[in-house]
Amino acid sequence: MGAGARGAGVLILGAILAGGRASRFGSDKAAALVDGRALIDHVRDALTGRVDAIVLVGRDGGIADRPLPGLGPLGGIAGALHHGAAHGFSDVLTVPCDTPRLPADLLEALLRRSPAYCLDTPVIGIWPTALARDLEARLASGDRDRSVRGWAQAIGALPVLSRAPIANVNRPEDLLAL
Repeated sequence: MGAGARGAGVLILGAILAGGRASRFGSDKAAALVDGRALIDHVRDALTGRVDAIVLVGRDGGIADRPLPGLGPLGGIAGALHHGAAHGFSDVLTVPCDTPRLPADLLEALLRRSPAYCLDTPVIGIWPTALARDLEARLASGDRDRSVRGWAQAIGALPVLSRAPIANVNRPEDLLAL
């Protein structure tokens, strides 16, 4: 489903989450090369044509995590939701920068539902921007459960199973396996 195939008034922001510390990887994962191109470029290409705009989250020059840095992927999702709501988007499709081979069928399945998340990799999901304040309040409250899966279940998001395994680059050996 291309960006123009959705109903009127449905604008989807693609958000590439790239703010992790990469402690297991040892360097900036987003810039690591696969097939001569940075991981983040592979992810951007997978989103192009499926969303109405793409932003980077958690990197210099990108959208900041909310309500503050260091809250993990949910802080990045909160930042993307806030940005999306402020700019007229109805939903945000989030993907991490370290998943260079995103299955097209998974992305298309997510784009048909909101909220929904990938059962195997919950940070890959689509979230209504109307949830921005609720998520930010949850994070600001000190709730100890900062898992994306926990939040997704709390809001009643639909789990979507990917037919293909999702390669996630967390360690240098993961990159070599690609």
